[in-house]
Amino acid sequence: MKKVLVLGGGFAGVETTIFLRKEGFDVTLVSDRNYFYINPTSIWIPTHKIAFEKVCIKLAELQEVHGFGLVVDSVVKIRSKSMEVDLASGVTLRGYDYMVIATGASKMKHPGIEHTLSICGAPEDSLRLRDRLDALVAKGEGKIAMGFGGNPKDMSAVRGGPGFEVMFNVEHMLRKKGVRDRFELTMFAPMEEPGKRMGPQALKMMGIFFQKLGIHHRFGKKISRFDAGGVVFEDESRLDADLVMFIAAGNGHAVVGESDLPTNEAGFVTVDDHCRVVYPDGEGPDTVYAVGDVAALEGPQWRAKQGHIAEVMARNTAFNIAQHSRSGTMRKGYAEHINILCIMDSGDGAAFVFRDDKRAMMIPLPVVGHWLKRAWGHYCRWSKLGKIPRLPGL
Repeated sequence: MKKVLVLGGGFAGVETTIFLRKEGFDVTLVSDRNYFYINPTSIWIPTHKIAFEKVCIKLAELQEVHGFGLVVDSVVKIRSKSMEVDLASGVTLRGYDYMVIATGASKMKHPGIEHTLSICGAPEDSLRLRDRLDALVAKGEGKIAMGFGGNPKDMSAVRGGPGFEVMFNVEHMLRKKGVRDRFELTMFAPMEEPGKRMGPQALKMMGIFFQKLGIHHRFGKKISRFDAGGVVFEDESRLDADLVMFIAAGNGHAVVGESDLPTNEAGFVTVDDHCRVVYPDGEGPDTVYAVGDVAALEGPQWRAKQGHIAEVMARNTAFNIAQHSRSGTMRKGYAEHINILCIMDSGDGAAFVFRDDKRAMMIPLPVVGHWLKRAWGHYCRWSKLGKIPRLPGL
């Protein structure tokens, strides 16, 4: 039985592992935490709509269901050409026939970023954000700023959707508590038109939503730094805030930068459409793959790294490895599946967002949209644990 080493326990790594097991491979998954984190539903942790443990699935539970090997440890060195991986514990993993890199991305480091919290950083940040919000509500007033940044070297590495969702959910929470008028809420981003990648209709509707909810915005100014009192922009203007939530853009993973893996300018691993790592002049093995946020995603300018794209790459990679190991000629690519797809939650409703090369839409889903997203969270958990069937393509 061929052996596969999968590095990373997020959406890309877990999905790759599950589907490689379906193909009959002996798979070892390495993760730096002992749980799989359902990021899209973590937006409700800061407002107490969901408990932290409900956003986590223990990897040991997934291991029991799917029968893969599990190593909970941090990767410190990748030598892909010799198929060796060093772990923080001092152990070196070797002897694998295939390797799949799914370690995710690092975050861009803005000066003073330690003064911010993020919903897309360490999972524990969601709890700290919850506690800071609770303290402000207990105080009875405050200024809250939420925003996200961009990576000029790779436009696909922006993750703004969760920022909008958390802001809308906080606004809804404050309104329900009857204290909304005592809080100043502001969204900020360095882009002139954040959210434009979702399409012109979505951009227009977001503006209407901001106006309706009384959410201020500070767009089109590059961020210089953060401090204890808020955000400072490149023109030295300030956005004062008692609490700043900031989602930094993705950047090449630090371990990848120290490895022999080929990368693009932003530090993401270069792959072909089949997710196979592309070494310059063919100097590396043809048995190394990269999926999810760690990979350099090619496609239209509006492309975005999302969980469903990571899972498409993962499933395709499992299929492609199976074909390669059996000397098959069929391959599956990710490029044809590039789109933007999400249910953007607002606490009391949501909007269905979709964009591909042919169309872009944003459809309001009052009330029912929120429960659709909640239902998806349950589906994600139960289907991965094998308690309900997987829906085709999901």
